Amino acid sequence: MPFDAPVDALTGMPAARFGLYLHFPYCLAKCPYCDFAVAVARQVPEERYARAVLAELDTRLAAEPSLAGKVLDSIFLGGGTPSLWHPRYVAQVLDGIAARLRVAPGVEVSLEGNPERADAERFAGYRAAGVNRLSLGVQSFQPETLKALGRAHDAAMVEGAVDAARSAGFPVVAMDFIYGVHGQTVAQVEADARRAVALAPEHLSTYALTVERDVLAEDTPLSKRLKRGELELPPDDTVVDMARVVREVYGAAGLHRYEVSNHARPGFSSRHNALYWTGGEYLALGVGATGMLLSPQPHRYVNLRSAERYLVEAEAGRLPEEGREPLGPEELFAERLAMGLRLVSGVDWEAVCERYGQPVEPRRVEVARLVAHGFATLRDGRLALTEKGADVHSAVCARLL
Repeated sequence: MPFDAPVDALTGMPAARFGLYLHFPYCLAKCPYCDFAVAVARQVPEERYARAVLAELDTRLAAEPSLAGKVLDSIFLGGGTPSLWHPRYVAQVLDGIAARLRVAPGVEVSLEGNPERADAERFAGYRAAGVNRLSLGVQSFQPETLKALGRAHDAAMVEGAVDAARSAGFPVVAMDFIYGVHGQTVAQVEADARRAVALAPEHLSTYALTVERDVLAEDTPLSKRLKRGELELPPDDTVVDMARVVREVYGAAGLHRYEVSNHARPGFSSRHNALYWTGGEYLALGVGATGMLLSPQPHRYVNLRSAERYLVEAEAGRLPEEGREPLGPEELFAERLAMGLRLVSGVDWEAVCERYGQPVEPRRVEVARLVAHGFATLRDGRLALTEKGADVHSAVCARLL
């Protein structure tokens, strides 16, 4: 059964209000498009890392004792490749979290897995540890696209992973896909979408490939090749067609779009991801993880991206942070409005303005203009982007902010 989350009043979206994100950084290889905090390792320090993240949690609770009174609605183990972590250590960490924090009944516990690391025994171990939502990083079924993305699995492995997840008793199986890849066609994206829905998942996330083109940014191997002119991504109108065909195929199969890049069967939207879109707060543990807490003062923090430096700091009882940023009303307003407009249900934009002390009247004309030109709808005070508006989400937000 899906987790029965509270509904956010400003968006109408079921969402966790307090969650925990745990980053497992280790991978056997790094994908060429990935800019996450990842450590390539053949020998993963599984037990040491489990102790370190619990040590970090102890340090955070000592520094901010008010956290102990909050109730966790969701836990998300992301990466990296969390399915490299032996189930006994996943169980150790989840049990350790439950011993230190209050956990809601029926808490949503998600774990990301790679299809090539799937087997019934491992998946059964995660399920026994308390994981109730498995998210598989599929990206594509097409051999050419998988090769372009540096992925090690094939379509047969994906189908085997879904079978293993069902055999292990996971009530929610989710899959992630990417479109807009160099060399990819609309027909291939449609074929991926049809093959995905045939596996009857509860949830599908499908993202347009984004590549950092800022010369000052940290490069990925893929962005370097694009800057050198060795590769070319599909043109924007083709990417829009890819997004359209994904929506059509998923919708026809009963997976309803509830966020720009996410579709789910009724009742199976991601409560943890909705936490980010609805202004909830979240602890973050592990290498490179980013957390946002609203008390005692709103702030965002990011952990060290070096796995070895993280381990040393966490084990020494020091907060393993790279940096910390205070969040004032303007920053919170910008994030709440922009994230709310990613949701198909939209957001009560006037209430958001009032909550964060931002003026309503100067924005009223712009809202009316967005509605008049077909970029948004306004119903019962809730502003929602149309498909046309969602395609230019960033530009719409810039005008409102």
